Amino acid sequence: MDKYIDKLIDTRWFMKVVALLIALLLFDSVYDTNNDNRSINVPGDDGSAVIENVPLTAYYDTDNLVVSGLPETVAVTLDGPRSHLENAKAQRNFEVFVDLSDAEIGRQEVEVGIKDLSDKLEYIIDPSTVDVTIDEKVTEEFNVEAEFNNSLLEEGYKAEAALAEPSTVKITGAKNVIESIAYVKATVNTKGSITESFTETAAINVLDRNMNKLDVDVNPGEVEVSVDVKRLSKTVPIDIVETGSLPSGVELDSLKLSQTEATIFAPENVLNDVKTVRVEVDLSKLDKDQEIKLPVIISDGITSVDPKEVTVNANVTVKEQEAPEDSSSEEEESQVQEQEQEQAANEQTVNRTYSGMPITITGLDDQYDVTFQSPDEGETSLKVSGNEKDMNSLSKGDFTLSIDVSGLDPGEHEVNIQLDAPLGFESQLESETATINITEKE
Repeated sequence: MDKYIDKLIDTRWFMKVVALLIALLLFDSVYDTNNDNRSINVPGDDGSAVIENVPLTAYYDTDNLVVSGLPETVAVTLDGPRSHLENAKAQRNFEVFVDLSDAEIGRQEVEVGIKDLSDKLEYIIDPSTVDVTIDEKVTEEFNVEAEFNNSLLEEGYKAEAALAEPSTVKITGAKNVIESIAYVKATVNTKGSITESFTETAAINVLDRNMNKLDVDVNPGEVEVSVDVKRLSKTVPIDIVETGSLPSGVELDSLKLSQTEATIFAPENVLNDVKTVRVEVDLSKLDKDQEIKLPVIISDGITSVDPKEVTVNANVTVKEQEAPEDSSSEEEESQVQEQEQEQAANEQTVNRTYSGMPITITGLDDQYDVTFQSPDEGETSLKVSGNEKDMNSLSKGDFTLSIDVSGLDPGEHEVNIQLDAPLGFESQLESETATINITEKE
């Protein structure tokens, strides 16, 4: 038998068959019919790459749960054949994820996984684990606080409270986050000075008590904010101020305004101080009954007045001049007129009426209250006459009106109005007395 085997080995055909079998085995070890030539791992053709900003997907019950603490992206380092590596980099046909389908409510550490990646590649995920907090998802309704920058209001204008439409929104988020909501604001980002009402769209901001923005879903995310803007105004009486002197032989019967009040527009601090506006009537031009259109005069700080003009009805009586007896009397009369004119030029009398003069109360016992029956609201008018130069330096505050109720019992009383006025002026109150009612405090 051994001789037969030795003889077989020595034959040329035996060696050819053995060589063929060895060649087939080598071919099968290199070429795999289940893979194309791209799967051939050529020594020295491996590489590595870091892929940044790979989205991280979370699988959980999105209808009932909220997950916080998840990074939006991760970094993935890949090692393996360059052909597979370049394909993964270009197409990113793999997914990085965390599976929270069986996770419980609370804080926990979960592993970051990867799928749909070629098995020829090795990977490292950074971070490989993440700390997440799982909470119950809730939805609640909140009122919206609309606001805008009040400092942009032009001086002399006032804004009513800003209103949001709709006035409420639904906010969805983690239960503990919803419970921390302190403010739901819709802030209008206006530019430039504000002088008129406006409506603008504003985004909703949800904040905690420390004004930190909260990560929640808001429906709707925007609202319409409307702001009603008005000019600051006030209605005040119109005073008639008389200037100059009446012509010789003319007596003034009355001066009546076609409108006794005017509306002024000004900043709030100016409106608080202004009590009246005025028109000035030049008496030297009144030689007959007439209607005069006069501008309404305003003080500094007032930006506008309505009406700008009013009509004054002037009624006068013109005395008939007596015929002169002789030439000497004419000369005397002429001299007198010249003297009067010279005196009027040197010292012109001005009349002024102050409306709304308040009456102060003195001597009132602490256990009593006083109300005015007349004049209304405890105010009256005061007519003042004096030298034009002195009158120019005079103001309403130089006069004080008061009543003394010392020793008066509860009930209705008529008391004299006392006037404290500076020297050198003639003053006349519209009402010399006041009717008051004294009552005990409750």
